[in-house]
Amino acid sequence: MIPRRAPTSQPPARIAPLATLPVFHKLQGRFVVLAGHSDGVRWKAELLAAAGAEVRLFAPSGAFAEPFADAGIRLQDRSWQVGDFAGAALAIGDFDTDDEAAAFAAAARKAGIPVNLIDRPAFCDFQFGAIVNRSPLVISISTDGAAPVFGQAIRARIEALLPPGLAHWAAAARDWRRYVQASRPAYALRRLFWERFTERAMAEPERRPDAGDRRDLLRAFARDRQAPPTGRVSLVGAGPGDPELLTLKALRALHSADIILHDDLVVPEILDLARREAERIRVGKTGHGPSCRQSDISALIVQEAKAGKRVVRLKGGDPLIFGRATEEIDACRRAGVPVDIIPGISSAQGAAAALGLSLTERKKARRIQYVTGHGEDGLLPADMNWAALADPVATTVVYMPRRTLEGFVREALAAGLDPATPAVAVVNATRATQTHRRARIDALPAALGDLPETGPMLVMIGAVIRDADLADIEMNSLQMAAE
Repeated sequence: MIPRRAPTSQPPARIAPLATLPVFHKLQGRFVVLAGHSDGVRWKAELLAAAGAEVRLFAPSGAFAEPFADAGIRLQDRSWQVGDFAGAALAIGDFDTDDEAAAFAAAARKAGIPVNLIDRPAFCDFQFGAIVNRSPLVISISTDGAAPVFGQAIRARIEALLPPGLAHWAAAARDWRRYVQASRPAYALRRLFWERFTERAMAEPERRPDAGDRRDLLRAFARDRQAPPTGRVSLVGAGPGDPELLTLKALRALHSADIILHDDLVVPEILDLARREAERIRVGKTGHGPSCRQSDISALIVQEAKAGKRVVRLKGGDPLIFGRATEEIDACRRAGVPVDIIPGISSAQGAAAALGLSLTERKKARRIQYVTGHGEDGLLPADMNWAALADPVATTVVYMPRRTLEGFVREALAAGLDPATPAVAVVNATRATQTHRRARIDALPAALGDLPETGPMLVMIGAVIRDADLADIEMNSLQMAAE
């Protein structure tokens, strides 16, 4: 009898320590004290003026080879004085010596003004990051002064990912916000509007939004206010463990979820990618250990969706492969709850890729068969097609056979499986803790003694795991362990 457990609510992970707090400073209509005459000062003057600040630049006349084109930059032909800081929003300087920098910083702080000294982080209250400008969409990247060139390289990557046209959509969001806020809608309705807006923007990022877009979105918003939308359910595959194997669609679902019901096999790093406000509930099943009843899980899914929430049922691997998806889909349909499925990378695909194996091969492996290693009672299923499992031109993947592998091998050999067929058992596929053992199928059960006792395990059997691959498999595993 497998012990039962109740679904368990889990708080999101705490925010990891931050080297610095990212903030965005409003400078329109305010002035900034800027002192010095280096190239860095010139760049800061142009940056601050672009953000709407009046820049009072204290530098000798003629210090800059070219005049400033922006009227907001006012050159003061003298050194800074203590009284110059009164009422300033920020103070920024670039000096030749630490004594000059320390004096400037002390005067600014005495006036209650945040200060930045270019390339002197020890004197800084704040720092400038590398900027991706799609204003009013602005992204800043900081390395806490440790590696500015690294931050600039990351900025270049982000620049390539964000089409310049997104600036037009960000401007439209700013302009249309008042239409959404006017009726003081509930938070869920506001979020739904902006999710639709985002879907449209990301689908056509280079197109300038127009009055037609605004009309369509506001009409849908009005319909939602009259009849608030019902909740919905997404069955989402989390993949075998490596967070980078999540699909983009799965990631979008996690970002829009109100509640996430997840298996034990879902690693914390994937849950950390979800919307922070989303409630997380552990509804896992442990092989031969305490497990939530499927009926309880299905009932909870329907209950939360009927309360108007967006429910993500997050499953390790692919939800359609030994994920009990049918019961949950049927429960939603009986209750009239919309449900969609977002497939994931299966554990078999992840394990094969991590070991550098192909699951099929001409002449040697013409088909793949996935079978479960245990039934509801935890024992080897009684209705296995042993003749099919003995097929020499099939690759067989056995899920969750930790306690039944010996019996599985015995029955398969009795049905005609060649005892010399190569096989490999993989635990924690694609994770940093991945490990495996390989052997002939008749010797594999005895080779598993030193494998970890916890973590998902699967066994791959077939000619694709041939001797020529074994050196490469060992090398891949050694590299992963070293990393």
